[in-house]
Amino acid sequence: MAKHIIVIDIVGLEKKHISGKLTPNIFNISQTGEAKKLETVFPAVTCTVQSSFLSGSFPDIHGIVSNGLYDRQHCSVSFWEQSSNLVEADRIWDTVKMRGIDAKTAVLFWQNTMYSNADVVLTPRPLHMDDRMIMWCYSKPPGFYEKLFQKIGKFDLSWYWGPFVSKKSSEWIELATEFILENERPKLLFTYIPHLDYAFQKNGTSYNNLKEDLKFVDDLVGRLVKKATDIGILEDIQFIIFSEYGFTNVDSDISLNTVLRENDLLCVREIEEKEYLDLEYSKAFAMVDHQVAHIYVKENYANSVRKILEGIKGIDIILDNELKQQLRINHPRSGDLIVVSNKDRWFSYYWWFDPVKSPSFAKKVDIHRKPGYDPVELFFDPNTKSIPLDGKLVRGSHGRLPSQDDSTFPVYVSNKKNISEANNSGNLDIVTIGKYLRKLL
Repeated sequence: MAKHIIVIDIVGLEKKHISGKLTPNIFNISQTGEAKKLETVFPAVTCTVQSSFLSGSFPDIHGIVSNGLYDRQHCSVSFWEQSSNLVEADRIWDTVKMRGIDAKTAVLFWQNTMYSNADVVLTPRPLHMDDRMIMWCYSKPPGFYEKLFQKIGKFDLSWYWGPFVSKKSSEWIELATEFILENERPKLLFTYIPHLDYAFQKNGTSYNNLKEDLKFVDDLVGRLVKKATDIGILEDIQFIIFSEYGFTNVDSDISLNTVLRENDLLCVREIEEKEYLDLEYSKAFAMVDHQVAHIYVKENYANSVRKILEGIKGIDIILDNELKQQLRINHPRSGDLIVVSNKDRWFSYYWWFDPVKSPSFAKKVDIHRKPGYDPVELFFDPNTKSIPLDGKLVRGSHGRLPSQDDSTFPVYVSNKKNISEANNSGNLDIVTIGKYLRKLL
């Protein structure tokens, strides 16, 4: 068994992207091991996939059914909550602690890692003041981020999300990974390269600078390999590179909440001439997340809501309880119904008929107050100096599971074959990798 395992999450990477010419560092890693099509979990979104990978379990067990959560008690939706306590299954660092295993764990920029049992944690946690936002990162042990930015500079959240996303976010995370690898020498290290994720959402799956962006993420992998070489531990490392999901091209959005409102199922309250969701009186509403939406329905309205959903052009599948069980998403946090869009569509959270009545946060980068994931935050209208309310700007999305003849599967790459050799089925999936890593310990 390798003395160190480095897991690199390169969102959006697919097997077709890997070649000796285009991505030589990733290709070289695969040459002593393998590069395989990877089956992901449903829904194929970040928080769900990462929790499945780290726990070796499906969403019906760990409870992270989306990037967002609906609290039925408080009638509120929250996205991108970072607490580790939301994950209802033990993850790999919990196994380490419970069994008293001597293995340091480190995790950078993965979701739901605040307050976790990992030994080293680094994740964005800006502090919202009355007059400004402090670009801070939560770290464990306390003060670790402050020690780190003395070496590599502070992390700027505008690099990480919004209309000014930049390669600098991935570069900074890679530098932080190098620092942790050299100074902490963790047995298990999990890190994150988000750049392709932004590019595919903004541009679709094929665009002019794709080769340049693939070379960029490959160079970051090369820097990690070089750092491992420089500090003399390369021969003791198993590299695992994987992507959470692949992308499909999209050309328009579906505003489910607008449709529910048109059918008198969703209610709003007008406050100072702006409309806000009224989840107390709504008979149904949609918590949307890319190409998947959880529909929460009050008692006695399920049949009428389903009939309306069946009439919406662009919806591919409506999951009832039986289908939710098949896809391992039948958890109390899940919607009463779950809908999946066609490949060329995605779900927006909008509920207003008149954009003038949209809340002020709609035109801002505000990931926590919107009751749905909003990829339009990657765009900027110079005329209004705000986020535009135009779902047609988004060119790439994910969330639905690819069909077997699809080319949009994520990928698994490693310099070892131990995980796939231990899996007798021949297929490789996110949950299997998570289970195997736990067994290694």
